[in-house]
Amino acid sequence: MTRQYNYSIDQKAKMAARKAVKEKEKEIKRLKKNLENKTTRLKAKKEALGVVQRAETDKVSTKGTVMSENQFDTLPKKVKTLLEEEKERIVFKPNTGPQTEFLAAGEQDVLYGGAAGGGKSYAMLVDPLRYMHIKEHRALLLRKSMPELRELIDKSRELYPKAFTGAKFREVEKIWRFPSGASLEFGYLDRDADVYRYQGQSYTWIGIDELTQYPTEFPLQYLQSRLRTTNKDIKCFIRCTANPGGVGGSWVKKRYLDPSPPNESFIGQDKITRKFIPAKLDDNPYLAEDGKYEKMLQSLPPVQKKQLLDGNWDVSEGAAFVEFDYDTHCIDPYELPKRWERFKGIDYGYASESAVIWAALDPQDDTLIVYRELYQKGLTGEDLATKIFEYEKEDKLSVRGVLDSAAWARTGTTGPTVGEALTLAGHKLRRADKNRIQGKIQVHERLKLNSKGRPRLQIFKSCPNLIKELQGIPVDPNKPEDVDTKAPDHAYDALRYLIMSRPRTISSYEEMQQIKRWTPSDPTFGY
Repeated sequence: MTRQYNYSIDQKAKMAARKAVKEKEKEIKRLKKNLENKTTRLKAKKEALGVVQRAETDKVSTKGTVMSENQFDTLPKKVKTLLEEEKERIVFKPNTGPQTEFLAAGEQDVLYGGAAGGGKSYAMLVDPLRYMHIKEHRALLLRKSMPELRELIDKSRELYPKAFTGAKFREVEKIWRFPSGASLEFGYLDRDADVYRYQGQSYTWIGIDELTQYPTEFPLQYLQSRLRTTNKDIKCFIRCTANPGGVGGSWVKKRYLDPSPPNESFIGQDKITRKFIPAKLDDNPYLAEDGKYEKMLQSLPPVQKKQLLDGNWDVSEGAAFVEFDYDTHCIDPYELPKRWERFKGIDYGYASESAVIWAALDPQDDTLIVYRELYQKGLTGEDLATKIFEYEKEDKLSVRGVLDSAAWARTGTTGPTVGEALTLAGHKLRRADKNRIQGKIQVHERLKLNSKGRPRLQIFKSCPNLIKELQGIPVDPNKPEDVDTKAPDHAYDALRYLIMSRPRTISSYEEMQQIKRWTPSDPTFGY
């Protein structure tokens, strides 16, 4: 039989009060314990930070190293325990080099591009997480099509829940919602008009994976206008990845690569800070280790191999001279022997560029060395004649040359033609052989290696316009045996004229004849 107790109202009130006090005491005790733990952890972190700062001040640490093993051993036990705990909590550790530089970049607009397999996609998933603890942060990650997004979404499912407990993915909307209220949306841009799906939206981070899949710059320019925020703690970013080539390779290169060397920040015409960070297969140790992925890339056609394996942005689909290689055919300038035969090829233009290419012939193995170029528009015949003389001041011997035969053609003017202006000024010129097909074949022959492994054509790195044209000039789509004349080809034409002149070294007998040729002391003798 259970004993029943009857309590008065006062007694019940006292009992409830005592119970409430005990609960509060327990809560206070728990909070005190929590505060002590946090205080201990904070103290340990401060101690660790102090060690690191002292190491940096004393220059104890080496490049890429925050703390040495000896330094770690000297840390208090609590600090070492804390650091080990933090190490175990690491969800993603970027590869040393470009991937780390990409994630640390402070420029507003950054392209991470180059060889396939460099770890670009993972970097694109990690970069927008920098502000996910702030409610106002809204990120947008785009690819060409929805099926292509699936790979990124699957990788995000592995990563995000570990990094942010409570992060949830809404499959229908393709949006990640984070505990802070921040979000990351996956979207696609199949064509330019798809950008209008984001009209009226605002984002703090926009990323486009595989940027060279887009034929024009318009999608990126439009989305750039969607970047805005009122939160002063958030900086807006554009982040893109790309492999060389593709339909958009040209404008991407012009936007990110041409204005500045790799890894150097610059300000674009739109006043936005930019940077290009190159990627290589070796940057990703997980793919580079066994060599299987590299072997697959090695089996690709020459152009794709240079793009995806070497990360070469200077070759393009349909390039006329796929055998041209910067590292093979381009050399640092050096002083050429004075007595080497010198030649020049001239392609004249007024509204377009006039191009003059100078080359010397190495008599040892008949290698043609391009050592100088002139590339300028708006020059008259007299201007060009003067310019050439200025460039040839250092040449000991007279430089023989060939000129586009069109430069001798009369166009209704009564004055001298360009060809006449040049010859009257004293330049030794003859009409160039303009056979386009044979000329292209001869350039191909010159790009080959001789029996000793030396290319028969070498170009000083101080000739950027010729190098650029040989790298990118495309094949004529209607005449595959020729180059596309709609592309910049002035320096190439000048080189073609020079090579078609069949440059050769003069014999010892010819040299003696030039030196010992008799001239009368009295020019009127015999008359």
